[in-house]
Amino acid sequence: MKQKRLSKLLSAVLSAALVLSLAPAALAAEGETHITIIGTSDTHGNVWGYSYEDMAESTDDGLARISTYVNQVRAENPNTILVDTGDTIQGTIMTDDLYSKDTANHPVPAAMNYMGYDAWTLGNHEFNFGVDTLKSILAQAEMPVLAANIKNADGSYFTGAGYTIVERGGVKVAVIGVDTPNIPRWDGTKQGVEELTFEPLADAVNECIDAIGDSADVIMVCAHAGLEAEYSTDGSDAGKTILEQCPEVDILQLGHTHTTYVNNDTIPVGETANNAGEVVRYDLTLDANKEITSATVETVSMEGIEPDQGLRDVAAVKDAQDKTVSFIQDNVLGHAAADFQPANEIAGIPAGRIQDTAVIDLIGTVQLENSGADVTAVALFKDTSDLKAGPLNYGNMFDIYKYPNVLYTVEVTGAEMKAYMEWAAECWNQWQPGDINISFNPDKAGYLHDHFIGLNYEVNLSKPAGQRIENVTFQGQPLTDDMPLTLCVNDYRYTGLKNEGIISGEKTWESSASVRDMLVAYLAEHDPLEPVVDNNWKITGVDLQLDNPERAAYIEKVNSGELATPYNKSINLNEANNVIVNGLLCSADSAVSSGLGDTTFYRLRDLAAAFQGTTAAFNVEWNGGVVITKGGEYTAEPLPARADGTAIDYADLTVTVDGAPVEVSALLIGGNYYVSADGINTLLGISAAEADGVLTLTADEAGAGSGSAG
Repeated sequence: MKQKRLSKLLSAVLSAALVLSLAPAALAAEGETHITIIGTSDTHGNVWGYSYEDMAESTDDGLARISTYVNQVRAENPNTILVDTGDTIQGTIMTDDLYSKDTANHPVPAAMNYMGYDAWTLGNHEFNFGVDTLKSILAQAEMPVLAANIKNADGSYFTGAGYTIVERGGVKVAVIGVDTPNIPRWDGTKQGVEELTFEPLADAVNECIDAIGDSADVIMVCAHAGLEAEYSTDGSDAGKTILEQCPEVDILQLGHTHTTYVNNDTIPVGETANNAGEVVRYDLTLDANKEITSATVETVSMEGIEPDQGLRDVAAVKDAQDKTVSFIQDNVLGHAAADFQPANEIAGIPAGRIQDTAVIDLIGTVQLENSGADVTAVALFKDTSDLKAGPLNYGNMFDIYKYPNVLYTVEVTGAEMKAYMEWAAECWNQWQPGDINISFNPDKAGYLHDHFIGLNYEVNLSKPAGQRIENVTFQGQPLTDDMPLTLCVNDYRYTGLKNEGIISGEKTWESSASVRDMLVAYLAEHDPLEPVVDNNWKITGVDLQLDNPERAAYIEKVNSGELATPYNKSINLNEANNVIVNGLLCSADSAVSSGLGDTTFYRLRDLAAAFQGTTAAFNVEWNGGVVITKGGEYTAEPLPARADGTAIDYADLTVTVDGAPVEVSALLIGGNYYVSADGINTLLGISAAEADGVLTLTADEAGAGSGSAG
């Protein structure tokens, strides 16, 4: 446990260096034991490695590929442990549409049994189909299923276990599993969920640690939660709270946010992206006293790894694959008369989120017809969702509606309706003068971006969030605060709106069929299906300078791949746009020094802001001199552009970089230092390049790749 490993850390430097410099298998020194832990998460039912909506084999994901990798690692090191951190039984047509109704011989636990998982922690999507369905699936699992913070009414563990202890090479590893406590927000109305309690993550982990006592040499936590808080203000749903409140923990595996992440600041922490495209690998070395002397963490991509045919030959897996493929390809449901989505003007900026489109209107029409409601809401769950002209199958329905939602109706007032619409409109960024495109709020996921059918309205993006919805009418009349409406939303959105306090009513109706099944039925009655757009809403308050040739030049660079999609920050023609980081335009105050060969110098603080989120990130501050911390977070407020005529002085600058002095040539302007491309490269050890006054940097995203913890 952590208190052991810290006591031996300094004495272990040489042995750790030895282990890290060699292949991990069986290279431990005498008396040492090497343990490898492989963690998966958010595999979302991708067993085979197949895209059912595209009816095609994938090339870089699926449990079958992970199985091959696990077999390779076990051959290197028999002391290997395999764990999963949830969201495992939901996410494909196979799991959602075939095996949520008849769970017998379920392919997911069959695959996990074959792979020899040592522990499986529940995720929130495990509850999508209700508790009884979940229990019937879990009963087929041969490994312990963990959920330390989910308890029955009598206080017992819902799954029967909060932790398990796995022994390899004489080392006992305790694996504690916890799930996001926010499940009632999303699935609180699903069968059996209201009878369960969901405790704060760290509280449940500490309870398990107390129960484990001295019976384990290593403690690992698998938390189906992100590092940061999702809804809580006290950190009860945040992985970092486990780090802060549970010092005995040696390894932390995260999930839920579909983010590739590793960190080695204190202990090894890792998370994978979704869809079984990668794993997190932890390698530990313990000395003869079973104290950790070194630990590394890395993410490993499944690209280039061949699927394990043995897993694909498991009867339950093979039958499920054949059944699902047949279900899709042998059933032409109808035909689309034309493409439903317009082409994107800017690559990566989905037209379906900036204008009314036939896909949204189709789903809305189906929801209104089935519910009898006045108004309904629809999100474009996938930016690329479309119905292409030609034959349509169930995979196409999954492509435009990927979740197994049912519908609810609820009575709302006009005031509640407007509040809901403002909430959804927060998914856009506020337009600023000079912006040439609409962009999206990075703090609001796309699946929250609802559009509304049954009302006419405008969204004024020149206004701040909460003040954007204007000119709302219902059946030709202005929507008043006291006007009653019947609103139809999916079950997930209903619980979310209730928990946010946006609506107060109780559901008055629940559909017996999923939205996808409703779409299938509608298609059968409307073949061929015509794309219909009623243009009941539009964005106002923006001037995108559509005829400006400078705008056209930037868009051409985005569409050619020279620049990244301006998805979360608009390209603004009023800004300098003189720094490009991983294809994204940023701005830094700059000056050209004729005395130093017409070299462009950039304000150091502006570069600190631009490089955030990459491996070139740094913090810069003044502490009797300029101090840079590589990898540090820069949180200072943006500086204004310098005033015209501000004096420029040359400076031989000594910067303290991670405690060591580094000298560079600089300009001192208005109390701030400016450095050239050569200067920033010298300070950070990077390879930025400057051409025509534009500084370009390509760097990995921070948190991706690998790292080590001593």
